[in-house]
Amino acid sequence: MAITLKANQRKDLKQSVTRELRQEGNVPGIVYGQDKEPVNVSVNSIELLKTVRDEGKNAIISLDVDGGSTVNVMLHEYQVDPLKDELIHADFYIVNMSEEMDVEVPIHLEGEALGSKEGGVLQQPLYELAIRAKPGDIPEEIVIDVSELNIGDSVMVSDLKASRNYEIMEDENTAIVSVTPPEEMPEEPDTDNADEEPEVINGKDDSNDGDSEESEDK
Repeated sequence: MAITLKANQRKDLKQSVTRELRQEGNVPGIVYGQDKEPVNVSVNSIELLKTVRDEGKNAIISLDVDGGSTVNVMLHEYQVDPLKDELIHADFYIVNMSEEMDVEVPIHLEGEALGSKEGGVLQQPLYELAIRAKPGDIPEEIVIDVSELNIGDSVMVSDLKASRNYEIMEDENTAIVSVTPPEEMPEEPDTDNADEEPEVINGKDDSNDGDSEESEDK
């Protein structure tokens, strides 16, 4: 089910007007896709963030644009001010609810692995899963229970049971999560003989110096 979000058309694209929009708590954006003419809009920043936080980045948004028709969109891209940590622009892509599309879905690990309790290290090389599905069938996240994983165990893409509503596009030999043995501590060097004097190699024995001089005098 799509989440409704109200949007206002932007006809004046001057920087001063755009700056005023942001000061009022709105985010300038653009709606495009499906061979339709792009439309400049603005949406409430808090409402947009709440929608993405509650429904996920692949949420279907029913964008109610004033003076126009309601369209189903996805938040395709957005820009954030790195200093203020605020949204400064959003791109909304119009989707066809009857057509499949390729998206990346977050992977969420659930539980504590048995191997982790025994000192193993849980590693997750894959954080998002590439799938193909109709917009209405895109899951918010892929949940994987790792509680039964022992040291040396792993979960591959091939281990996932694909839903009949979407197709997994990742290589089936790709590792998602594994439990590796604990790293061995390097052995410390033996310091018991560190204070002993080093052995002299090819050195001369001072006690024989006198004998050598006598033999030369003879």
